[in-house]
Amino acid sequence: MEKPLIRFRDKRLQLIWEKVSTAERLTFDDGHTLFQTNDFYALGKMARYVQMVKNGDAVYFSLNQKIEPTNICVLTCKFCNFGVTKYHPRAYELTIDAILKMLNEQVREVHITGALHPEWSFEHYVHIIRAIREHFPRIGIKAFTAVEIWYFHKKFNLSIEEVLKRLQEAGVQALPGGGAEVFSERIHNELFPQKLGAKEWLSIHRTAHLQGLPSNATILYGHIETIEERVNHLLQIRSLQDETGGFLSFIPLAFQPGTTKIKPYAYPTSALDDLKMIAVSRLLLDNVPHIKAYWVMSTEEVASAALNYGADDLEGTVGGERIAHDAGARTPTKLSINRILSLIRDAGKIPVERDIMYNPIAIHSPNVIGKIPYLNSVPFFTKFTSSSFKLLPLIPKQMGILAEKKQLLAGLFPLIEYLRLKSMLLPLPYCLSSRDQVKSVLLFSNEGWKQLEGKKIGVTDATVTSVMLLKVLLRVKYNVNAHIERLPPMMSSYTHYDAVLLIGDQALKHKKDALGYFELIFDLAHEWYEWKRLPFVFALWAIQASATEEEKSALLNTLNESIDYGERNFAKLCGYHAKQLKISEIECIEYLEGFNFRMGQRELASIQEFERCISELITIEH
Repeated sequence: MEKPLIRFRDKRLQLIWEKVSTAERLTFDDGHTLFQTNDFYALGKMARYVQMVKNGDAVYFSLNQKIEPTNICVLTCKFCNFGVTKYHPRAYELTIDAILKMLNEQVREVHITGALHPEWSFEHYVHIIRAIREHFPRIGIKAFTAVEIWYFHKKFNLSIEEVLKRLQEAGVQALPGGGAEVFSERIHNELFPQKLGAKEWLSIHRTAHLQGLPSNATILYGHIETIEERVNHLLQIRSLQDETGGFLSFIPLAFQPGTTKIKPYAYPTSALDDLKMIAVSRLLLDNVPHIKAYWVMSTEEVASAALNYGADDLEGTVGGERIAHDAGARTPTKLSINRILSLIRDAGKIPVERDIMYNPIAIHSPNVIGKIPYLNSVPFFTKFTSSSFKLLPLIPKQMGILAEKKQLLAGLFPLIEYLRLKSMLLPLPYCLSSRDQVKSVLLFSNEGWKQLEGKKIGVTDATVTSVMLLKVLLRVKYNVNAHIERLPPMMSSYTHYDAVLLIGDQALKHKKDALGYFELIFDLAHEWYEWKRLPFVFALWAIQASATEEEKSALLNTLNESIDYGERNFAKLCGYHAKQLKISEIECIEYLEGFNFRMGQRELASIQEFERCISELITIEH
């Protein structure tokens, strides 16, 4: 995306914009300035730029259900209107049957949090998860905040690792981000001294990430916290994300004073404060993929406006929420899909229905173009500006799935997906092809090719083409039969694999450290070139065969302009992206120079030869 022109009333923001637009990390002082500024126009433009670079025109939502199994709690936090004692008139305990009746086949994500019940056993919590998994296997389960995990650890004398392991085995796929409040010892002592503090919250999420459980992160703002405490909180989230990469999204939660014990010191946040919190979060949290506008606490209207202030997730339908509403939230208790779609479209965005891991399930917009969000695709998209199309970042594997549903008009399709769907796709004269090596489709190994016989190879779940190329090289070129296994979404250790295949930016990042475990690195494109003396075509541009002539012509014109600019300006493109990937500009330029972006006779010959090799592989495997 091109850097927009921003007119600053607050000149302090100009220096911050220079950092943002060149991918330089913002400091504590920068964050403090962003919270102080009244230049909302410039603040929003900066945050929107970062949002667009990361997620294009996409705004995600889910068909989700909130379940709060009980409000009977051992704690008495000053800011809480939800938790009560066992004999309070509002006390309730949901049975497992009652919980199951709250769900149906349309729900794709369940979010389970609640009070800390003094009498329930740990097995009861595990049974809740197991019952949901057994009755609704398609539903993604996000369950139990760090506060609850800590309670299970203390009450049942289990290690944090054991608590998480047992929940994972029952069916939990991610942790919610609640319970963070504000990372401040002053606030912790004043408002919730009985609850875990920042150190414990961060430790639990670190442990979860290392065990393959991603999570969200939150901040509860708008009570007695200072600007400095807000900034410090955000920077601690950023630091842990640098370490683990396990946060899926960050969710600013506006405090609801209600009739809590701190009402005399807190007032409902204003729309401007809510939008500023979203924008500053997007700018400071440069390594967190998604920022959520939680309409339950900020209202639908503010959440919709936030989609142009850095947010790219509108939460979802959220039936069953009680914690915020018991504290006085005046928002609806549930939104319809049509209302969500309307809020997103009103902001000029693409409504993208997602699963718990942010994989798109359905796209509710026409004329969407799939964009592979890796450095090697940047030359196609820097100048890709057209009122006719909207861009949706997709990992390669998802391109074919959505095209098959006729939900993508066009895109840069992985070769295998194009070959699978070529009866419904029309190829365009652009591709992503190696010249020799590509440096970002890499097999990290402790064994040579011939020694991989019978060994276990972990392969990234993001690709189908590179995995097929690996299989062809192993079986057809080297006559080696290895065990190939898809890597889970989050991996903290690769020590139980003999080799690992990574692609794209992830491979580029680990090219120097070889994941810390492996001695050898094989470039799959180079292996193909040495064998066939042909480039390898990893992806090619295609459009739905049913597209109109006007759509084809408009896309070709846009692509022509964009790739012409991209090929001439590798140095400009690398100024930003090299910093993001922590490589030098020279390395970035040399990397892009290793690709050919236009389809020629050698590329066509390579595709035909790869198809022949796949046929040979199938014969061998049978």
